[in-house]
Amino acid sequence: MYRNIYFIGIGGIGMSAIARYYRFKGLNVSGYDKTPSDLTRDLEKEGIGVHYEDDIDFIPKDVEDTLVVYTPAIPADLKELVYVQEHGYRVIKRSRTLGEIAKGQRCLAVAGTHGKTTTSTLTAHILTDCGEGCTAFLGGISKNYGTNMLVSHNETVVAEADEFDRSFLQLFPEVAVITAMDADHLDIYGTVEAYQQAFRDFAAQVHGTMIIKKGLPVTAADTKAKIYTYSYDDAGADFHAENARPDNLGYFIYDLVTPMGTVKDIKVGIPGWVNAENSIAAAAICLVYGIEPEKVKAAIGNYQGVKRRLDLHLNTEKLSYIDDYAHHPQELASAISSMRDIFPGRKLTAVFQPHLFTRTRDFADGFAQSLSMVDKLILLDIYPAREEPIPGVTSDIIFDKVTAPEKVLIRKEELMDYLAKEELDVLITFGAGNVDRYIGPITEMLKKRLA
Repeated sequence: MYRNIYFIGIGGIGMSAIARYYRFKGLNVSGYDKTPSDLTRDLEKEGIGVHYEDDIDFIPKDVEDTLVVYTPAIPADLKELVYVQEHGYRVIKRSRTLGEIAKGQRCLAVAGTHGKTTTSTLTAHILTDCGEGCTAFLGGISKNYGTNMLVSHNETVVAEADEFDRSFLQLFPEVAVITAMDADHLDIYGTVEAYQQAFRDFAAQVHGTMIIKKGLPVTAADTKAKIYTYSYDDAGADFHAENARPDNLGYFIYDLVTPMGTVKDIKVGIPGWVNAENSIAAAAICLVYGIEPEKVKAAIGNYQGVKRRLDLHLNTEKLSYIDDYAHHPQELASAISSMRDIFPGRKLTAVFQPHLFTRTRDFADGFAQSLSMVDKLILLDIYPAREEPIPGVTSDIIFDKVTAPEKVLIRKEELMDYLAKEELDVLITFGAGNVDRYIGPITEMLKKRLA
């Protein structure tokens, strides 16, 4: 066992969860990230050393006793990464680390193009709320616990199984869910077929039960695990909702039909039909695991959601503001559809910040189609993350195809001034980039408007 764990890119949502895990285990944890954030500040408060300069002096010098974990989002020529690779350290990707932690434990994993953060966080919440407990590595900040890392001394690990960089192929779960297989990360996979094959390869590594959104192209030929299907509205699925109805605030109540029997009147603790469907997937995992149905029902009811997943910051009859991490066309379509359920008859104004040049290029038509579902679109420039610009790829290639009644294209630096002059009813901010930095200022501005 290593004494020092050093993270290159420690501020990422997945990296920070693993950093917290090793800190819980009593190891010396530190790392680098490019910019300070709420996450890195929280890590520092927890006793984890974080610095923001690319400086090899911060790296522990005891090579034999130091494990270095890095994220593929870090540039290959970063001085710290080059140094550890050239000086004999053991250097592994985040996904490999998660695989090693989960090995030998009961791993419950959630994969899918979208829905995996809410579903895995709810799964971990059900296990925690009922007293079973788990160690959970989450792709978002749980609002029930204020963290992306839950710890327990039992042998159950809940993991968000990320397909980026084929990370999920490091996991060999006992129970797993696949929520969606809509194409993404084509810069890595090349084709839709290769992307979907990776999910089948993941299914082949599941050794107990595979729970699949009904209709996805995974069959018994792809896995030795027992297969169940789930769906919100398809009665042919093994796990599905019956008698589903929203209350007047968009919170769904339904009867859960399962192979083990029916659980009556489950009320989901967060609004929107898409979260009702995610709750069915989480319930399926926990029921297969062996949690009592009434305990599953109670935990779904007191679940508070994940930051940046249909996250309500202001909700009045005159003015409402929601923030969501959606950065893929299908995620946007599901979120906007859910918003229509929650806020019937109201004007939806969406701010969207595209994430990655490659994703914008590959899915421009899909983005335009989904964003045309709102009443007004405020489209921002592309957030590049790890990528260099691609000639001809700008937000314009989405904007030109959007058919929403109103649309405007602005730079993110202009956003606050623009919103200050805008008549708003329901405002939604979407994106996986740094649009989240505007959540606080937007919320404060809108609260003052109501005062």
